[in-house]
Amino acid sequence: MSRSLALLPLCIALWAADPAPTPAPATPAPKAPAKKPTVLAVRPTFADVAYGPHPKQVLHFWQAKSDQPTPVLFYIHGGGWVNGDRTSVNGLIKPCLEAGISVVSVEYRFIAEATTDGVVPPVKGPMLDCARALQFVRSKAQEWNLDKTRVAASGGSAGACTSLWLAFHQDLADPKSADPIARESTRLTCAAVNAPQTSLDPEQMRAWTPNSRYGAHAFAVKGTFDDFVKAREKILPWIKEYSPYELVTRDAPPVGLYFPTPPALGKEEKDPTHTANFGAKLKEHCDEIKAPCELIYPGAPDVKHPAVIDFIKAYLKPTGK
Repeated sequence: MSRSLALLPLCIALWAADPAPTPAPATPAPKAPAKKPTVLAVRPTFADVAYGPHPKQVLHFWQAKSDQPTPVLFYIHGGGWVNGDRTSVNGLIKPCLEAGISVVSVEYRFIAEATTDGVVPPVKGPMLDCARALQFVRSKAQEWNLDKTRVAASGGSAGACTSLWLAFHQDLADPKSADPIARESTRLTCAAVNAPQTSLDPEQMRAWTPNSRYGAHAFAVKGTFDDFVKAREKILPWIKEYSPYELVTRDAPPVGLYFPTPPALGKEEKDPTHTANFGAKLKEHCDEIKAPCELIYPGAPDVKHPAVIDFIKAYLKPTGK
């Protein structure tokens, strides 16, 4: 097993986004010690760069040393669109910089913040924030010495879902916009992601993994997963717009799907939110329409790129290397 796959279970624990609520204690609980901030492996070249007016619409940028414009890793953190932060990119910073690949790690509005801002459905907030951040990065190509034709997305869990949404979605660029940033492309060269939710369709999720429990919050559906299933017909237009599975086309960029355990289609899973069943069904779908897709898990056959960084480097190989 590769070192990357061995570390995936720990990463999944950090990405988990749907913990069950706990009852309030009968007596005041002692305050938990303040969480120590993550120490970044490399200090950003530019930190907390604003790409929009909201306090969460910021990003960190690490510039690779090069005389030529560099490719870019565009990283979207996980956390179910309800928690997490940009520092989860930590393990990819040094390998990318050493390979001549600059790095961006983006923050974005969570579901609650998007809801407060009146965004409908709520998942549109984080997804369009990331699209705007990508356009902003491309607008900085000359200033930051970037090759905006070579951009890979990565992330875990919900960040992986957003990465795939960007990879498969039609270009959101508006060539006629008065805003020069909005005229930039949102298309990717590739995406290499950890434990993505490849579908936000409750019927698909339940068919693939019977004890599925994730996704209703993306569309502001209250109640149980059964309520999510019952609401499906009403919210189907949203599912078709924001579920990555629905958006795949033959001309989609290559994607690499990395999971910590093998798929077990049709069976209950210990962690249904991050099951490789998501990967197996997307891979099957991509193969049917001849869209490039690699599925990697322990024991997977014909693995070409054992780790996320291998996939990124293969498709963002700097000029002359």
